[in-house]
Amino acid sequence: MLASPVPTEAVVSMRLSALVVDLAVLGPQAWSWLERLCAALPELGIVVCTGPSTVAQRVRGLRLGADDWITKPCHPEEVIARVQSVVRRRRRSTSRTETKPVVAGEVVIRSDRFQAFVGEHSIDLTRREFELIELLAAADGRVLEREEIYSRLWGYTMVRGDRSVDVFVRKLRQKLEKASPDWRYIHTHFGIGYRFAAESLEVIDPNDVPASIPAAWDAGEEGKLTGPHEDHELTARTV
Repeated sequence: MLASPVPTEAVVSMRLSALVVDLAVLGPQAWSWLERLCAALPELGIVVCTGPSTVAQRVRGLRLGADDWITKPCHPEEVIARVQSVVRRRRRSTSRTETKPVVAGEVVIRSDRFQAFVGEHSIDLTRREFELIELLAAADGRVLEREEIYSRLWGYTMVRGDRSVDVFVRKLRQKLEKASPDWRYIHTHFGIGYRFAAESLEVIDPNDVPASIPAAWDAGEEGKLTGPHEDHELTARTV
């Protein structure tokens, strides 16, 4: 556990799998230090173990990139178990380097780079947001329950009333819609969870519709009359 804001370069040299951080003892620069550390070491598991905090503080820490948050006083065995859970998730992520890019609509998800792109432009996602889009896209159009999403991302059972999944889904959806406004990607199934599928919102232009059907047309050529404007839904696919 760190008790002072060690330079990120020093943390890199330690070759750690996970790190426990007490924000209370890091002083006023704790938040900026945490943000720099998460940005510099996206593969490092970070567990915040600190005194009583507000919901806003916990959400802020998780959004900056912390993997877990424990409130003191806590039992040492719980801290160890949480750290082990984080390390397991980090190890599973090492397989990303061998994963092919996933394409959904205009979005390309690059697990090897912890990034999602629209064209040449990277979508500004936090580590947790990227893990969320990666998880949803890997479900191949299947609805994932909130509890499943929570356990897969945080590594333990969701507490009743916890809205962390909804918060992260909302943020991710906003960023996707801003980067790719003509498509919708995350669909809500109320009372159940979320489904990822690229759905085009492009409006049909009446000028694109043929004025009449060719005399020689038959039902087998129906596909030739449909254009790129047709509303459609695509699940994520690898390339």
